[in-house]
Amino acid sequence: MDLTYFQTFREVAFHQSFTKAAGELGYAQSSVTMQIQKLEQSYGVKLFERYGKSLRLTSAGEELLKIAVQMLNLYQQSKETLTLQGGGTLTIGTIDSLASYYLPAMIQHLRQKYPTLTIRLQPDRETAIVEKVREGDYDIGLLLESKPSDPTLEWVKIREEPLVLLASPDHPLAAIGEITLEHLSDIEWIMTEASCNYRIMLERVLQEQKVPYRVGLELGNPEAIKRCLITGSGIALLPLMAANEEIQRGELAALPFQHPDIRLDLQMVMRPKKWMSHSLQDFIELLH
Repeated sequence: MDLTYFQTFREVAFHQSFTKAAGELGYAQSSVTMQIQKLEQSYGVKLFERYGKSLRLTSAGEELLKIAVQMLNLYQQSKETLTLQGGGTLTIGTIDSLASYYLPAMIQHLRQKYPTLTIRLQPDRETAIVEKVREGDYDIGLLLESKPSDPTLEWVKIREEPLVLLASPDHPLAAIGEITLEHLSDIEWIMTEASCNYRIMLERVLQEQKVPYRVGLELGNPEAIKRCLITGSGIALLPLMAANEEIQRGELAALPFQHPDIRLDLQMVMRPKKWMSHSLQDFIELLH
């Protein structure tokens, strides 16, 4: 049974209210209700009963509360002990471009400071990262988002991350001083996977403005996209961090294109009131 359920149970018992516990934990009330129901199903007992408008523990609930408090205290002590030793595990969910171009230096810095810390960098889809942060599988998520996608979680904007339209320096668009949406009509694109948020953003703008376009290649890796641009035709939209080196070397051209609805922020996402180890706190400071 997930320890989160016992924490929820403790908060409901303390506040004698599903609504107040949900507010304290930052959950939807339905989530609190579901967790308590799962505990009751697991133990085969009722944990709460109602007296008018008030909520009270049953005798079984009182016994479980004593045990749950001890379990949660022991768990907290174990985390604090491991933190003081610099051990434990830090799991970071993020997207490919951030994992490849933004985080490596920070990860190495953290490894030097906490040599016994296990760091798990998990590249994933944006929707999966948010879900796994919410479920507690990831300690922290780092994404490129235009706005928070789940208001029940805690979001912090780190900075705006520029998106850049890329092509080979020999591409006809590279000779144009300022590119508008009209210039992109019937252009062949090399796109990221369909679930990528900045592809979704780009296609929404093209479709709303009725700009016809063709997807010549669909690739899930920024490196593969860049190699195809360098050796062939087509244009692509990527975060600047993913292509900055190739632009500086003249292997790729950053096309002079901007649109107010095609922009992203580097966002950090965590569960509300998450307990944070020293290593996680230091990692968050590095992000800023």
